[in-house]
Amino acid sequence: VIVEIGGTIGDIEGLPFLEAIRQFRFDAGKENVLYIHLTYIPYITAAGELKTKPTQHSVKELRSIGIQPDLLLCRTDRYLPQDMKAKIAMFCNVGQEAVVTAKDVDCIYEVPLVFNKEGLDAKLLEQLNIWTGSPRLEQWEKVVERYKAPTHTVKIAVVGKYTDLTESYKSLNEALYHGGIVNDTRVELQFIDSGTLTVENCESILSEANGVLVPGGFGARGVEGKILAIGHARETNIPYFGICLGMQLAVIEVARNKGGLAEAHSSEFQPETPAPVIYLMTEWFDERTQTVQRRDANSEKGGTMRLGAYPCRIQHDSLAYRAYGAEKISERHRHRYEFNMAYKQQLEAGGLVFSGISPRGDLVEIVELADHPWFLGCQFHPEFKSRPMAAHPLFADFIKAALKHKSTIDTAENAA
Repeated sequence: VIVEIGGTIGDIEGLPFLEAIRQFRFDAGKENVLYIHLTYIPYITAAGELKTKPTQHSVKELRSIGIQPDLLLCRTDRYLPQDMKAKIAMFCNVGQEAVVTAKDVDCIYEVPLVFNKEGLDAKLLEQLNIWTGSPRLEQWEKVVERYKAPTHTVKIAVVGKYTDLTESYKSLNEALYHGGIVNDTRVELQFIDSGTLTVENCESILSEANGVLVPGGFGARGVEGKILAIGHARETNIPYFGICLGMQLAVIEVARNKGGLAEAHSSEFQPETPAPVIYLMTEWFDERTQTVQRRDANSEKGGTMRLGAYPCRIQHDSLAYRAYGAEKISERHRHRYEFNMAYKQQLEAGGLVFSGISPRGDLVEIVELADHPWFLGCQFHPEFKSRPMAAHPLFADFIKAALKHKSTIDTAENAA
């Protein structure tokens, strides 16, 4: 069990939690508990030296409440020299071998390699009296190599409304990088505020994109800009990937422009729309509890989402099936609104393929376009299951399609 207590040592908000872990060592036994303190070693450019005072003071604060750190992870922008480690060890009452450099790296997946170089893994095993074989880091090294020096490059436009704080899409960003790693491709992310997209500027803003992704979100702001981006991707054959809200807006775009429903919308944004192709789920079957869940517009917001992992059946001869290579999958969900099955036949006639359906056949999980190289929307959040050494199939296939699109464009330009 790894327990992280955030914040700054000395803040009153953290004291109850620090006292809890102090007492926990008595309950669990000293040999079964390890205190690791993450601290900061700033480099003062004007002085040309590293400063250990912040670390000394934070350790002093910890010791004043009865916690002696066993290991110090020193966050810094360079490897600490041995004399600096000796100084920190002396004034923080730890052995010199307990001072570990937590060096800044270009790629987060390089962190395990840095810690291994510093011997952190061996120190943890030694202090907790755990035996294991030598670490095999070849896969990590391969991930880092492909991340830092890939063969190819693609640009993916992420069209959302939280683009001022790109960390809002952290899981999504990393899943896209995972898709790049498996395709030996650097993924450059172009964050676009959907509120700035208009009919006049959409084409120029997306002109360099090899793929367009619209992520999840809530609220009406920026919705029409996202729909414009989806329309551009559909009309120009740029690979499109819609996640959660991104799937719902793809349905709306297709309904308006290919399904004969010019006023199609979601009841989330336009409650009185005459064509609610996306609407509030009022009932669904929970396969985990084997119960029917019911909600309505008057239900409390808290705890009322369709939340967690649910199964899905995938149609053969579809993009989704080619990506997953399986008929049955399970993916994590987080939504209240869903496709309105009353419009299924009409949108199928417009070219929309419903390639992923819930086991009972009442909820749409994945949609695609039959006449597009790669156009897919999913109601779930595949980014939550992606890993650096096991990219999610949809992200891997999306980046593969973006790479193919770029290659086609480059070939055409060279021929011209």
